[in-house]
Amino acid sequence: MLPELARAYAEHQVELGGCERTRALLPQATLATEDDWHAEYLAPILAIKVVDGMEEAIEHIERYGSHHTDAIVTQDYSLARRFMAEVDSSSVIVNASTRFADGFEYGLGAEIGISTDKLHARGPVGLEGLTTQKYIGLGDGQVRQ
Repeated sequence: MLPELARAYAEHQVELGGCERTRALLPQATLATEDDWHAEYLAPILAIKVVDGMEEAIEHIERYGSHHTDAIVTQDYSLARRFMAEVDSSSVIVNASTRFADGFEYGLGAEIGISTDKLHARGPVGLEGLTTQKYIGLGDGQVRQ
């Protein structure tokens, strides 16, 4: 699957980096460093890590992710349900673009801020201030234009 994805990314000038296993499949990819796994690029750059299964994928997300938005592409309903339950992010997306994780897209109006904290209230706190939310998006290939 990676060579086919790499061709599509190349058409859109996406820079690819990856682990050794990725580079074995995509020799044109640069070797990803520890800093790459922590990076939020804000550019058309993608760092790819090939993992052996769901445990390793979730461990990688937990260690390096921002806990903002994470996605899985799968036809396996049980893997999708496990991903939604176990990934500790404010938004989890199945089979759709992570670009849907946006206040406006969720029907909350214009987005004025983003928080990945689990509890960010200050001062006197009522029940509403102790409540956090996790948004789940289900799709079958949708992208945000």
